[in-house]
Amino acid sequence: MPPRVRTSPRKQPKQRRASVTVEAILTATARILVRDGFERATTNRIADEAGVSVGSLYQYFPNKEALVAVLMERHVREMYAVLEREIARLSSLPLRRAVRELVDLMVQAHAVEPKLHRVFAEQVPRVGQLKRIVEVERRFEMLTRDVLERLGDRVRPRNLAMAAFVVIQAVEALTHAAVLYHPDKLGSDEFTDEVVELVGRYLAA
Repeated sequence: MPPRVRTSPRKQPKQRRASVTVEAILTATARILVRDGFERATTNRIADEAGVSVGSLYQYFPNKEALVAVLMERHVREMYAVLEREIARLSSLPLRRAVRELVDLMVQAHAVEPKLHRVFAEQVPRVGQLKRIVEVERRFEMLTRDVLERLGDRVRPRNLAMAAFVVIQAVEALTHAAVLYHPDKLGSDEFTDEVVELVGRYLAA
């Protein structure tokens, strides 16, 4: 069994100058990942792109997998923030409107740096962050279940935990596929209309 690759930083920057260096390294990593892919994102290339020595990079990150893991964690937090900020108000809306708003929020979440999202989708198993993605999906489901509970009799399914799972997985799969294979569809009215129709018919009493 091959040794597990370390994906945590060596240390956190404590001074402003160190923070600027780390940000430059992370920005360079994201740029290379999007432009050239995971395989070509070597630590030497990242350091060169960031304008720092590779020794400076290794002070904070043991390898490129750790860099990708940090970027992915940030990306996940940004995606979740989009939903958490807005989803609570959906329960006061009519069902159809609530579904549209939910789909719009999911699309917005996936529209956070979609090119980087694609890289993460392809590299998640390699950097050992699949568990983190599953955790975020569970949090999405919990938020959605709360909305469905507040919608009450307007919702057909009685098992709201199951309904939230079905809704999130359906919307997640569609928006995820749009990011990966049809980025031109992500955010289009036609795409949103069709996903709303799918989810709305499933939930309607």
